[in-house]
Amino acid sequence: MIVLDTHVIIWDALAPERLSEPAREAIAGANQDEGMIICDISLWEIAMLLQKGRVQVDAEPLSFINLLLQANKTQVQPITPQIATLATQFPAAINQDPADRLIAATTLAENGTLVTADRNLQATGLIPTLW
Repeated sequence: MIVLDTHVIIWDALAPERLSEPAREAIAGANQDEGMIICDISLWEIAMLLQKGRVQVDAEPLSFINLLLQANKTQVQPITPQIATLATQFPAAINQDPADRLIAATTLAENGTLVTADRNLQATGLIPTLW
């Protein structure tokens, strides 16, 4: 199972050319198979990016987020007690950004692979990543 980092969700929808070939293939494969996980914190991050104007679309934020969820075979993973606990146990190698920590913890809790261009998350060696 793959877990999509927030920027991957956005790039897949608005700038697919920014995705690596392995990332595109993983998303296409997941759509043909068991699907992919989007963390609930990513929905909040996307809403914040829209509200701040850092991501601009011709749709209301709620409509855009619902379109993102419908575009791929996705399941939204809520923060569980296990994910919350895991997110607090990472060493400093994973930055202090709560969203990154929750996305990384979700990846571990779901025995998944994180699709991310985030070099910090890739370099930790603590979670399986694909880019």
